[in-house]
Amino acid sequence: MADNSMLVSETGRSLLADSSVLDSKIIETSKENVLPGSVLDVEEEMPQIETRVVLVQEAGKHEELLKALEEIKVPYIKTETIEELGDSDSPEFETIFVVSDFQDSIFNNLCKADCRVIGPPVVLHCAQKGEPLPFSCRPLYCASMLNLVLCFTGFRKKDELVKLVTLVHHMGGIIRRDFSSKVTHLVANSTHGDKFRIAVSLGTPIVKAEWIYKAWEKRNEIDFCAADDDFRNQFKVPPFQDCMLSFLGFSDDEKANMEEMTEMQGGHYLPVGDERCTHLVVEESTVKDLPFEPLKKLYVVKQEWFWGSIQMDARAGESMYLFEKSESPGLKKSVSLLSLSTPNSNRKRRRLKETLAQLTRETDMSPFPPRKRPSAEHSLSIGSLLDISNTPESSTTNGETPKSCARPSKNSTPLPVKQSARWQVAKELYQTESNYVDILTTIIQLFQVPLEKEGQLGGPILAQEEIKTIFGSIPDILDVHTKIKEDLEDLMMNWTESKSIGDIILKYSKDLLKTYPPFVNFFEMSKETITRCEKQKPRFHAFLKINQAKPECGRQSLAELLIRPVQRLPSVALLLNDIKKHTAEENPDKITLERAIESLKEVMTHINEDKRKTEAQRQFFDVVYEVDGCPANLLSSHRSLVQRLETVALGDDLCDRGEQVTLFLFNDCLEIARKRHKVIGAFKSPHGHTRPPASLKHVVLMPLSQIKKVLDIRETEDCRKAFALVVRPPTELNNKLLSFQMTTEEPPKEDWLKMLCRHVANTICKADAENLIYTADPDSVEVNTKDMDSTLGRASRAIKKTSKKVTRAFSFSKTPKRALRRALMSHSATEGRSPSSANESYIGSRLTSTSSLAGIPSPSLVSLPSIFEKRSHTLSRSTTHLI
Repeated sequence: MADNSMLVSETGRSLLADSSVLDSKIIETSKENVLPGSVLDVEEEMPQIETRVVLVQEAGKHEELLKALEEIKVPYIKTETIEELGDSDSPEFETIFVVSDFQDSIFNNLCKADCRVIGPPVVLHCAQKGEPLPFSCRPLYCASMLNLVLCFTGFRKKDELVKLVTLVHHMGGIIRRDFSSKVTHLVANSTHGDKFRIAVSLGTPIVKAEWIYKAWEKRNEIDFCAADDDFRNQFKVPPFQDCMLSFLGFSDDEKANMEEMTEMQGGHYLPVGDERCTHLVVEESTVKDLPFEPLKKLYVVKQEWFWGSIQMDARAGESMYLFEKSESPGLKKSVSLLSLSTPNSNRKRRRLKETLAQLTRETDMSPFPPRKRPSAEHSLSIGSLLDISNTPESSTTNGETPKSCARPSKNSTPLPVKQSARWQVAKELYQTESNYVDILTTIIQLFQVPLEKEGQLGGPILAQEEIKTIFGSIPDILDVHTKIKEDLEDLMMNWTESKSIGDIILKYSKDLLKTYPPFVNFFEMSKETITRCEKQKPRFHAFLKINQAKPECGRQSLAELLIRPVQRLPSVALLLNDIKKHTAEENPDKITLERAIESLKEVMTHINEDKRKTEAQRQFFDVVYEVDGCPANLLSSHRSLVQRLETVALGDDLCDRGEQVTLFLFNDCLEIARKRHKVIGAFKSPHGHTRPPASLKHVVLMPLSQIKKVLDIRETEDCRKAFALVVRPPTELNNKLLSFQMTTEEPPKEDWLKMLCRHVANTICKADAENLIYTADPDSVEVNTKDMDSTLGRASRAIKKTSKKVTRAFSFSKTPKRALRRALMSHSATEGRSPSSANESYIGSRLTSTSSLAGIPSPSLVSLPSIFEKRSHTLSRSTTHLI
């Protein structure tokens, strides 16, 4: 057998060039070994050969390896040297050597002796899968590259290539010299060459050599697979590797964006004209000619090459995107005709006129923006929108007919010389409907279908959840409006004043009611998803850049196109109103149009109601996620968020004085939450979206029926923007006073109090909401806001908070009394003393130590005024008393 360290066969032919022939034989032999049932006939003729495993040196000390061999029922022996096995070449059994180190001298000797060598991970892998040991002519250490077919390109150093090929073989991979569709991975050291181009066109993953080295480092991980997407993507060859890019004709913002994207995708950018530049990216719409003569090695490409490379996640071929001077064939033809014409040549002059007219029509034709309503004197023929007359004159006069209306007319009757105003508005309704269907078709065919396509180069651009969020029910909306357009087209082709337009809208009103609310309600979420994905995913940003630049989009972004369904129904309602104005009273369609308009209003009302409900639900969940510990019963179908108010607590009933408190007013309850002192980590959903951490802590959820009075505290120098609530919880016998100070200008205090009282009155079924508001002096309720923003006030609140923490630290309230008593009794029993004496002595010692600790003056409090010393002394006494 060949020397695998040098990868040279006995005949002298290098196996580095192509090991496909040998690999195919290995695979066939392995299949026979893995699937013994398929070779039953052969086994009957051939004698049975027993497999014996020899564990060399360290492999014999591997406990897991020994258990794995027992599971697959393969006998094994241990040895320290090969010389101990004198019968290793015996034909009675097949010997497989298990070696832990593939760079040891014993390994090299086994390879020279043409022995079968495997690594411990292969045995563990077979035991885990319940398979027999594989047959391999080459040493096989692990199966992390099993069934992978690799091809190399761009490597100049033979030693490096030999090392890489050897590692691939040790991990079970196969090497191909020539690139084909069977190759699963291309290992590239350069982005030039035919192999690279073919791999890009076939969508074959292209990786760096580091991928093989890092995979070899993980060779002892049994479940590791080198083809895993997350692992492989760390070593993919970026699109602009080995590229030096310059940009010409772009705005400063767009140029800065493209330069940033260049570095993100592994390239570098240089100023225009630098000789080191490999690619000059040109904005073809603004640049008509290059300011210099480019070098032969310089690729001058359109910007579509740049964005296409990012979208494919690989450098696109330059030949398809080469920049050329913008000279249209029609213009060249007109110039040549102009040079040949003379004043006496009427035929040539007429031919030139027709050529220029055709060129004008070709450059002016675009479905965006929607056509305006034509005036009455230019409405003798529908032209390109309705091919009613089907005559050569109409086609030459009005230009080329769009594909959507190019089918033969059902009615070849010539149009009257003049049509009614009702016909004119009906024609506009059809025109706008046709344009709208074209826009929806563009959204689906240009954006949604490519994003949903399987087998995209570089993998999926967006996740399926993101695609559904962006496009929603657009396909359903297109189906409904395609049918409406077809009915309107039939109506216009067979037009009479008695034809009913309202019946068409009524026919599909239920379908409109089903399809529009899901899209309109989540339109804002759709826009947010587009913006977020465009920032976070360069391939999606490139995808939008390429497709939004196409003429079908009319220079409009995807978000601008997606807003059309939101605007369509109001537009149709206005056109139906216009048609109704021009419909005679005796026409039956007059009443039908009114019903159609009412049905559209019903759909829009339903959309608005659903949107409000959806927004309310989103606000609900925002509150739940923002408030840590928010009660689950807050979520209710009949409940809605009315107002959010930021305040500061002026009392100590709910939380410490001066703490920031947020009030969430619902239609039947009031959620009170304080600001968290320590914010927990961000929440990550299963789809990968990171939600900000909860910034508030739940305090109390108070039904509005518990609020007995609302106090509007008068404005004084010492009291600003304060109010109070007189509440009576069901577990209390007396009223409690909760006082707050507003910290925001909106809403005004008067409006807030009126709003609060109105919902309180609705909850307790009282009509006189204003009678719940009472005016009070600050002194009567002992409310003061003077120290809220002062330094001394903040210091006082900090001291109080610290003292409360010390009190809690030495409090017995955290330990249940029964557990404490049981612990003391067991302790006294072991010491041989009575429980009562032990209890008294223990508590006395705790009181002494706690009193002495509370009485120690803190160094940080020595320089504070006497008022804080007095408050600290009072808190210390209360601490001793509580303990």
